[in-house]
Amino acid sequence: MIHIVINRAENGCIKGFTSKGHAGYADKGEDIVCAAVSMLVINTLNSIERLSPEDLPLMQVSSDEKGGEIRCEFSDIPSEKALLLLDSMYYGLKDSVKNYGSKYIELTEETV
Repeated sequence: MIHIVINRAENGCIKGFTSKGHAGYADKGEDIVCAAVSMLVINTLNSIERLSPEDLPLMQVSSDEKGGEIRCEFSDIPSEKALLLLDSMYYGLKDSVKNYGSKYIELTEETV
């Protein structure tokens, strides 16, 4: 199962997230659920880096390919552009849970 935790500030803005695990929907290389989540998460990070004014020191990204973990943390509230991209990722992940089921993806939110 892929476990995704969205970290929100008190005002509701996304300040970071962690995505960890593998869906187990199909064999490695054929798992469309893992592919969907990976594309949403990685595209969001790449888009933030290229399209928003975030300085890389404000955004820490780490990954563990073996464990299927990607973690992103902002030291401050992200820019408006970054927040739009993060919200887009969030809604894409919610739709993925709706389409594939909570058996493969767990999406939770925490206030930090």
